[in-house]
Amino acid sequence: MKNMKSEVRRLALCTTAFAALAVPTQVFAQNSEAENASESESETPGSETPGPETPGNVIVVTASKRETTLQETPIAVSVTGAEQIENSQARDLLDLQTLVPSLRVNQLQSSANTNFIIRGFGNGANNAGIEPSVGVFIDGVYRSRSAAQIGDLPNLQRVEVLRGPQSTLFGKNASAGIISIVTRPPQFEFGGSAEISYGNFNAIVARADLTGPLSETVAFSVSGNINQRDGYVEDINLGTDNNERNRWGVRGQLLFEPSTDLSFRFIADYDKIDENCCSVVNIVDGPTGNAIRALGGQIISNDRFGTTNALNFVSENEIENYGFSLQADWAVGAIDVTAIGSYRKVDSFADQDIDFTSADIVQRSEGRGTIDTYTLELRAASDFDGPLNFLIGGFLFKEDIETNGALEYGADFKGYADLLTGGAYSSLEPTLRFLIPTIPPGTFGGQGQGRMTNFLFDNEAISIFGQLDFEPIDGLTFTVGGNYTNDRKSVIQNNVSTDVFSGIDLVQAGVAAGVPAVVAADPNFNPFLALRGLQFIPPFLNFPNAVEDGKTEDNDLSYTLRVSYDFPDNLSVYATYATGFKASSFNLSPDSRPFPEDFIPGSPFQSPPPAPSPIRDAGLAVTNLSTGTRFAEPEEAEVYEVGIKGQWEGFAFNLAIFDQTLEGFQGNVFTGTGFVLGNAEEQSVRGFEFDSSISPIPELTFTAAITYLDAEYDSFVGGTAFNPATLTTVPTDLSGRRPAGIPEWSMTFGGTYELEFDAGHVMTFHADFLHESNVQIAEGLTQFRREVNQLNATISFMLENGLEFAIWGRNLTDEVYNTTVFPAVAQAGSLNGYRNFPRTYGGLVRFRF
Repeated sequence: MKNMKSEVRRLALCTTAFAALAVPTQVFAQNSEAENASESESETPGSETPGPETPGNVIVVTASKRETTLQETPIAVSVTGAEQIENSQARDLLDLQTLVPSLRVNQLQSSANTNFIIRGFGNGANNAGIEPSVGVFIDGVYRSRSAAQIGDLPNLQRVEVLRGPQSTLFGKNASAGIISIVTRPPQFEFGGSAEISYGNFNAIVARADLTGPLSETVAFSVSGNINQRDGYVEDINLGTDNNERNRWGVRGQLLFEPSTDLSFRFIADYDKIDENCCSVVNIVDGPTGNAIRALGGQIISNDRFGTTNALNFVSENEIENYGFSLQADWAVGAIDVTAIGSYRKVDSFADQDIDFTSADIVQRSEGRGTIDTYTLELRAASDFDGPLNFLIGGFLFKEDIETNGALEYGADFKGYADLLTGGAYSSLEPTLRFLIPTIPPGTFGGQGQGRMTNFLFDNEAISIFGQLDFEPIDGLTFTVGGNYTNDRKSVIQNNVSTDVFSGIDLVQAGVAAGVPAVVAADPNFNPFLALRGLQFIPPFLNFPNAVEDGKTEDNDLSYTLRVSYDFPDNLSVYATYATGFKASSFNLSPDSRPFPEDFIPGSPFQSPPPAPSPIRDAGLAVTNLSTGTRFAEPEEAEVYEVGIKGQWEGFAFNLAIFDQTLEGFQGNVFTGTGFVLGNAEEQSVRGFEFDSSISPIPELTFTAAITYLDAEYDSFVGGTAFNPATLTTVPTDLSGRRPAGIPEWSMTFGGTYELEFDAGHVMTFHADFLHESNVQIAEGLTQFRREVNQLNATISFMLENGLEFAIWGRNLTDEVYNTTVFPAVAQAGSLNGYRNFPRTYGGLVRFRF
C-alpha cells in the first residue's frame, strides 16, 4: 500500500507538470536578467548580451562558446539565471540542485569534499587523486577539485549545466557533464549592491559589490561576501555545535577595452573557509557499541535523523582557495580569438574525530593538502555568413598536489581492543614476542601509534579540440567535433605505519607455536588469526619501486557527431552521438595497494607458500601486504541523444531523450579505514529530461522540470557492497543492479508572481519544490532508503529606489533524510551516515544602486 501511494503521488506530480507545462527556471530567462545583461555595451565576449531584437524571455547562453539563444543551442543544457537563484535563496552551490533536477550535489565528511553528479554520474570527492567526472568552470577557468569549487560567488550572472559527455567545446574533457558558472564583468557605469540576510541558527549572509569606470577604456569591480551560521548538530559531550558555516571571500576584476575589437579581463579572488564540519549520525549501533560504552564513551544510538552527537574533540576544516586569471578577446574580422590563462592554489587542513564517539579510540585524523593548478586555453571561433563555421582550440593543464595525513590510536584504543577480544589483545603480547623475537618493543595499540601518509602527485595534460559546423540550407546544420588528449600522471607515495600489532605475521606465530604449516593460514586451526580483524594498519609498500613505476599516460580521441534543424516557427530539433573521456585517477588514500597481477598475498610461513609474483620475486613483499588498486583506469563515455526545443512568447520547453554509457566508471568506496578505487566495467543510464515554462500573463510564470533515469551496472564484477547480515563491505559482483543513490524520478516545480504598484514598487512571490523518488542509499542495504520532498519560498518587496526587503525559507516542511551511509570507523557492524540540512528561514535587506 505504501508503494502504491508513492506511485500515485509521483503520477500526480508528473500529470501536474505536463498539464502546466512548467519546468525549472532553466529554460526561462527572467526579463530582468536580459535587461541587466544589456545595461552596458561593454560586456566581454561570453557575457549575456541580448540584441535589440531578442525578446525579453529569450535566454542567451555560451555553452557552445558562441552567444546563442537556448533554443538555438543543440545541447542538453539547463540555464539558471541570477534572479532565479536570488528568488529561491540558494545559499551556495549545494542548493543549486533544487533548480536543476539532473544535478545532484553531495557534501561529505568535510567542507572540502563535495560531489557534483549529472544523470547519475559523478565522483571526485574524498580522494585528491580523482578528477571529477563533472567538470566545473568559473568564468572559463577549470576548477579541478571540489575544494576550489564551493566558494560563494557574488554577481552571478547565470549557471549553465551541460548534461552528458563534453569534449569538443571545452579543452578539459568531461565524461559526465559540465557546470559553467558565469559572473558579471565590470561595467562602465557606476553601480553596485549591498545585502544582508539573517536567519535561524544565527545565519548571517552579507554581500556587497561596486563597479564602474576608471577611464574610458578601463572598468573595475570589487566584491566581498560573508556566510556564517551556527551548527545544527549539538555535541552533548563537548557543548559545541557542529555543521556550521564560516566562510568569506573577496573578488576583484579589471576590464580593459582599448578598442571595440579587443578586451582584457583580469580576475583575482580569495576565499577562506574555517568550519566545524561535518557531523554524522549513528544509523546502526552494532556489536562494538557496548565496548565503547564500557569505556565511558557515548553514542547517540540508532538515530539516523538525529541532530545530536558526542565527540571527544572538535573537528576542524580550513580551506584557503585563491588565484587569478587573464582573459583576452580579440575580434579579427569574422573570427573571435580568446585566450585564458590562470593559476589557482588550494591549501586545506582537516582534523576529525573519525570514530564519531566520545571515546578516544582513533585520536586524530589529520589531512593537509596543497593543490597548485595552471591552465592555458587558446581558441578561435568563426562567425562567417557562409555555410561553414568552425571552432578550434588548445588547452594546457598542469597540476601539483601534496597530501599529508595521520591517523593515530587514542588513549582508549587498547582498552577497546581488549574488550572486543576478551583481553587477548594485550595478554598475548608477551607470547607473540616470544614466538617472534623480531617484533619491536612497544605496547600493542599504544596511544599515538598509527599511520603517517604522504603523496606527491603531478599531472600534465594537453588537449587539441574543435568542431566544424556545415549549414547547407538555412536551419539545417551538420556538426562534427573532436578532442585529442594526452594526459600524464606520476605519484610518489611515502606512507609509514607504526602500529606494532598490525605488523605481526600471525601465520608465522601459529607455526612457531606448533600449528602445522599446511593449516597455519586456516583460522579453524590457528587461534591467532582470530585477532586479524584488529590489524587495521599493516605496513605499506611504497611506490615507485622496482615493480611499480607510479606513472600513467593516457591518449584519447573523443568526438561529436550532430545534426540539427531550426524550423522557422521557433522550433528546433537535434540528434547527437558523442563520446567523452576522463584520464586515469590515482588512489591517494591509505588503501592504495598493489594490483593483484603484481602481488599474491599470503605468509611465506604457510605451506605451500604463496605463488610467485613480481613484487615477491623482487624481494619487496612486506608483512600482511594485501592487494587493491594504485589507480583506476580511464573513463570513456558515449551518449545517443535526441532533443527538441521550442520558444514562443510566454512559453518554452526542452525535451532530451538519451542513452548514455560510461565504460570504466571510476568508483571510490569507503571501507571503514580507507578508500577502494576501482572501475565499473560498464555503467549506463537511459531516460529523458523535460523542462518548460509558461507565463499565462506577464506577471506570472510557472516552471517545472522532470528527469527520468533508468540506471544500471551493466558489468561491475569487482564491485563493493554491504553484506546485509554483517553490515560490513565485501567484494560483490554488482552486474545487473541499479546503482544506489540514483533516483528514478527527479522533479522541480516553481512559480513566480510579480505585483507592480503605480509608484514603481514591485512585490514578488516565489515558491519552488524538489521531489526525488524513493531510492536505495547504499549498495547492498535495501532497508535504508530516502525520498526527497523539499519546499522553498520567498516573498520580496522592492522599492522604486532600489531598496528591497524579503523573507525566505528553505526546506519549509523540515523534510529529513540520509544522504549517505557508510561503515563506522573501527566499529565492524556499525553504520554511520549524513543527514540533510534542516528547515532554514530568515529575512533579507538589499539595496541596488
